[in-house]
Amino acid sequence: VQLQAFGGGLVQAGDSLRLSCILSGDSLGSYAVAWFRQRPGKDREAVAAITWYGGSTYVADSVKGRFDISRDSAKNTAYLQMNNLKPDDTGVYYCAARSGGIRTVPHSYDYWGQGTLVTVSS
Repeated sequence: VQLQAFGGGLVQAGDSLRLSCILSGDSLGSYAVAWFRQRPGKDREAVAAITWYGGSTYVADSVKGRFDISRDSAKNTAYLQMNNLKPDDTGVYYCAARSGGIRTVPHSYDYWGQGTLVTVSS
């Protein structure tokens, strides 16, 4: 499975961004797709995840109410909608995929996109 993430950029606090992750290379029915982020000086953390077939979701408490994950099966694309962005959301955002259910630890994911930088200014 190959993943390509894009949609990052420089925004101001309070703005919104939608990240996209295009997946290819395998049937995704048994996969879970997650968005992780790595903020400066911090470990990589899961912010949201979704099962491709059933659409079950996970959203981290730290972003709940501001971030949402979805997928478009016809386009083989997963999205991370980020609203009311804060400077603390600044970091590199990665999409990742694994065969099986949702996990929130990075080493559980076998396939990774290249990362897209999100910078939120105050």
